[in-house]
Amino acid sequence: MTDSAATSHLSQSERQWLKVFRVLDEAQARLLAAERASELGRGGISRVAVITGMSRSTITRGKAELDNPAAFDRLRRGRTRRHGGGRKRVDVVYPRLRSRLERILQESTGGDPMSHLRWTCKSTREIARQLTRTGMPVSSVTVGSYLHEQGFSLQGNFKTNEGRQHPDRDGQFRYINGVVDAFVKAGDPVISVDAKKKELVGEFENAGKTWRPRGRPRKVSAYDFPNLAKGKALPYGAYDVAANEAVVSVGVSHDTSAFAIESIRRWWKLLGRKRYPNAKRLLMCADGGGSNGHRGKGWKFHLQELADDLGLPITVCHYPPGTSKWNRIEPRLFSFISLHWRGEPLLSYQTVIQLIATTTTRSALQVKAQMDWADYPTGRKFSDDEMLALNLSRHNYHGDWNYTMTPRTRP
Repeated sequence: MTDSAATSHLSQSERQWLKVFRVLDEAQARLLAAERASELGRGGISRVAVITGMSRSTITRGKAELDNPAAFDRLRRGRTRRHGGGRKRVDVVYPRLRSRLERILQESTGGDPMSHLRWTCKSTREIARQLTRTGMPVSSVTVGSYLHEQGFSLQGNFKTNEGRQHPDRDGQFRYINGVVDAFVKAGDPVISVDAKKKELVGEFENAGKTWRPRGRPRKVSAYDFPNLAKGKALPYGAYDVAANEAVVSVGVSHDTSAFAIESIRRWWKLLGRKRYPNAKRLLMCADGGGSNGHRGKGWKFHLQELADDLGLPITVCHYPPGTSKWNRIEPRLFSFISLHWRGEPLLSYQTVIQLIATTTTRSALQVKAQMDWADYPTGRKFSDDEMLALNLSRHNYHGDWNYTMTPRTRP
């Protein structure tokens, strides 16, 4: 039965109904609960079980008794169990059960004891087996009920731990926002660039679900070994922050700096130069690692080539370490691509291109996708002379993260 604190969330009629329910004997309470569940209709048994603390099976038995006059007569002539009768609770039979269970949980429990964020890495069946071995045979259902009483719940993983934060993290975010505002107000392009997770092409499972005729799921390979794939797809995107449009290049070789710069060059050819014919400069916001990392010599070398080809100064602002999810291309482009192709096996490169190009959002996101069949070998070395020839100027604030590459004078 529920006390006054537990009934604070109930309606006034439910509180009044419970007053009558509490003074009835076992059989009468069962019948009243069954009658109330019938009045509520669909979901009535579950609701009454929550309100009264009765089990669903007891309420169901009461409904059967109401529907069967013969059973109802036998019930009326039979004896009623005294208050407190019946099988005892396991914590009454085994007084040390709770202390033993708490000791088991302390060995494998994490979280804040003052909040609801608690978990245990042991299953209810494993805990029940341990208790049984100590002479306290209980079921996994009983263990689960106790865990719920103690504020435990089944929980998955939630990505929040980004590791140790850089001391200038907030300052870099403010600096990036200031630079982006200046470029947007001047009418110059601002793009967010990054590489998406590598995907295997072939009859492999793709996470998520999609609507299909009942009983006709897509059949895919039971294994996702790379040697069974037709190849690998390496999507690299350039997302226009102001225009809400993007170009995604799908490579087949390696995610190198040369591939990243070529993907950005493709964005300029397909969208950038048409939308910004009078652009005087270009801003790129990128992660601090990977093919567009701020420490890579190849990234700066090929960035200089791009600046020379476009004839525009290119400013790059890198996000601080451990903050890649704040890069705008992640929530505004890549997340929607993943949603769009969920549950769809990437059977061929044509499938990959079609699924990316047809991705859209309520904010009218536009995406163009193209294959890049070129080979981008890894391991290229860059000499000191090549680095000294770069026309690179570092900003006063964190010049390792913020810099501008100016086109070199052509002969």
